[in-house]
Amino acid sequence: MQQHDVRYVVIGGVASVLHGVPRATFDLGILIEASQENCGRLLEAFLDAGLGTASLTSADELLAHEITIFKDRVRVDVQTRTPGLVFQEAWDRRETMSFQEQEFEVVSKQDLIASKRAAGRRVDLEDVRLLEIQAEE
Repeated sequence: MQQHDVRYVVIGGVASVLHGVPRATFDLGILIEASQENCGRLLEAFLDAGLGTASLTSADELLAHEITIFKDRVRVDVQTRTPGLVFQEAWDRRETMSFQEQEFEVVSKQDLIASKRAAGRRVDLEDVRLLEIQAEE
């Protein structure tokens, strides 16, 4: 997505894993800048990556929904809003991380904790507990 200048941050379970929480997750969650241009760049990046389901939606449709799920070779949950985060603030505090020789823009640990607290699910609160233990060490 870097090649397409997509403004996004990885959130959710994958962000927890990248920040050191040992847990399984089966989807990639991303929070994107909710603009027409950014949504168009995201769809182009998905098509270039071989995610054919991106051809079934448009930038307008992405902007009309809080979450759009792409189920292809992998599942990607694209969010234009998420509880506990404001995109621009999360973008300003993001961290660039590497995984399997790929770079990703990842929500900061502080923002990850805030978003997981706001979500309030049991799995999210367990991630918060583990992230806070790490912060104390």
